[in-house]
Amino acid sequence: QVQLVESGGGLVQAGGSLRFSCTVSGRTFRSYAMGWFRQAPGKEREFVAAISRLGISTDYADSVKGRFAISRDNAKNTVYLQMNSLKPEDTAVYYCAADATIGALSRSSTAYEFWGQGTQVTVSS
Repeated sequence: QVQLVESGGGLVQAGGSLRFSCTVSGRTFRSYAMGWFRQAPGKEREFVAAISRLGISTDYADSVKGRFAISRDNAKNTVYLQMNSLKPEDTAVYYCAADATIGALSRSSTAYEFWGQGTQVTVSS
């Protein structure tokens, strides 16, 4: 059984930084492309960032490009999301997700088979 466990959420002031970690167990971590998504109250879940199996390719939503950075450490079975210059509109529950399908990085939540429990980020103005 594949499990994704997230950590690192919290409350931060606008302009601040946070770093998420998501550790995957149950199968070979490098079998998965990894993604981060977020869902704000009353809104649909949206794509934030994704990284390929070996960390060679990344993709970002326009709203976070230049402020967020996704990375992974396959030796630690962990994917990270470094979030800088946070804005109140970044407030949401953030989820990591794993995609076992071979192919290009996907921005669609339906492409990801496994999900973490979600962690809250609140950015105060």
